[in-house]
Amino acid sequence: MARFDSPDLDVRTKADATFVTEADLTTERAIRTLLAQERPDDAIFGEEYGFTGDAARQWIIDPIDGTSNYLRGVPMWTTLIALAIDGVPRVGVVSQPAIGRRWWAAAGLGAWTDSPTGPRRLAVSDVDSLSESSVSFQSVKQWDGVGRADDVVRLSRAVWRDRGYGDAWPYMLLAEGRLEFVAEFDVKEYDIAAHVPIVLEAGGRFTDIDGAERIDARSSLATNGVLHDDFLTLLRGE
Repeated sequence: MARFDSPDLDVRTKADATFVTEADLTTERAIRTLLAQERPDDAIFGEEYGFTGDAARQWIIDPIDGTSNYLRGVPMWTTLIALAIDGVPRVGVVSQPAIGRRWWAAAGLGAWTDSPTGPRRLAVSDVDSLSESSVSFQSVKQWDGVGRADDVVRLSRAVWRDRGYGDAWPYMLLAEGRLEFVAEFDVKEYDIAAHVPIVLEAGGRFTDIDGAERIDARSSLATNGVLHDDFLTLLRGE
């Protein structure tokens, strides 16, 4: 937060044409330092500094998810921390400090968020009709880039409401029961690993865009569970 919306923020362009700021690097180093102290035998996979160690327990870090928002002064950015065991995300924490929010979950322990009266347990919606569902996707350009612009247009025509909220926030809205569908392309493990336990523990379902339960497929599809198969069928054009 100390460097958020700062006029002299150090911003650089990485080899993949995405941005990185001094705050991304400083935040990941701080998380790595804490993990090295508290969990020295665990492995770490972070967006900015890659892999450290080789163990069944791996912490997956995105220090600032939504760097483009961060550097433009838009408050929709988050810090994502997940613990994967044997490749399966079991713990997830999503912090959005610019709006004072945090969400977290652990396998078998429920999904939660903070509230004025203390932690509040999350639950996905029970909407069971596509025509009554509210959906979010990253952008039409993103879908067009993978040759699926027709799919997102078909989706928008079939549902009640569509909005491109972007990045981590729509997954949290889904876990809170405010959306029924979130999907993205070109996502890395550190972009989505923290979301998986939160969505699942809230009663939803999380797969790649083709329905496989994996986080390394470079796509994601999160739903309230009830409509997951219906959305898959719709996106396939069946």
